[in-house]
Amino acid sequence: MSGPPVRVGVIGTGALGFHHARLLRRMSGVAFAGIYDKNPARAAAVAAELETVAHPALTALLERVDAVAAAEQLVRRAAARGAVLQVGHVERFNRAVRAAAPYLDEPRFLQIDRLAPFQPRGTDVAVILDLMIHDLDLVLELVRAPATDVRATGVAILTPHVDIVNARIEFANGAIANLTASRVSRERTRKLRIFQPTGYCSLDLAQGSGDFFRLKPGWQGLGATTLEQIVDHVRLEAPEAEPLKLELESFVRAVRGEEDVVVSGAAGAQALALAFRVAAAVQAAPLAPPPPPPPLAASRP
Repeated sequence: MSGPPVRVGVIGTGALGFHHARLLRRMSGVAFAGIYDKNPARAAAVAAELETVAHPALTALLERVDAVAAAEQLVRRAAARGAVLQVGHVERFNRAVRAAAPYLDEPRFLQIDRLAPFQPRGTDVAVILDLMIHDLDLVLELVRAPATDVRATGVAILTPHVDIVNARIEFANGAIANLTASRVSRERTRKLRIFQPTGYCSLDLAQGSGDFFRLKPGWQGLGATTLEQIVDHVRLEAPEAEPLKLELESFVRAVRGEEDVVVSGAAGAQALALAFRVAAAVQAAPLAPPPPPPPLAASRP
C-alpha cells in the first residue's frame, strides 16, 4: 500500500471486537490508535493482552482515528457526509464462498443451515439478527433480486427472543431461499447449498471448503447407469486466509480510496430490512394447534 497509514480504532471489545483489534494492530497500512469499551475492566484487560491503548472516553479515540471498526452512529454519519462505510458481513470473505464465485450463475434454489450451540452472547436479540443476518446478506448478494414473499416460523426456547427460525424467501427473478438458523443446537453447522441451471454447489462455510457438480458434455450418449458417470466433480479451492483479516484489509483499502467497499452501507441496510421482514413473518405465523388429548382408557365391563 502506498501513502500514509490509516489510523484505525475499535469501539467495543467483546467476542468479535477483540479479534478486530487483534488483527488491525499488526496490519500493514494501519496505524492502530487503540480501543474503547464502556466496560473499563474489559478495556484494560484487552489493552494489556494486545499491548495497545484503552482510551478512557469514546471522544478520545475518535479524535485519533480516520476510521473505526464499529459504531452505530457511523451508519447515519456516513450517509450525511459521504464517508466510506463497509458493513462487517464476514461470510463474503469465506474461503468456500470465494472459491465458488467463478462457478455461480443464476442460482435458483439456495438452502442454508447455520446451527450453533447455546451461548449467552448475542441473546439480547432474536437469532435472526444474531446469526441469520449473515446468510440473508449472502442470499441477497447471490440472487441479486428483490424479495417478493417472506414466510417464517420460529420458537423462543432458552431466551425471551426467537432462538430457532426457518424462513422461506421468494425473489422477483423466481429464485427461492430456504434458511434455518439456530443457537440451541447440539452441534455447530454452517452449510450452503446452491442449485442452478449449470450445476450444484455444496459449501461448508465452517471448514471453508466446497464442491461443484455439473453434467458432463454429451452425457445423454454415455450410456451411464449411475449419477457419478455423468457428473463432473470440481473440488473448490481458494487461497487460505482468515476471513476477518481479509475483511479488514479490504476496509482499509477502501478508506484509502484504492477500491470500492465489498459490503456497502446500502447492502447492509438491505440485509437488515430483510431480517426485519423475517421477524415480522415469525410474529404473523399462526401458532400450531395443541395436540389432541390421548383417548380415555376403556373401562372394564
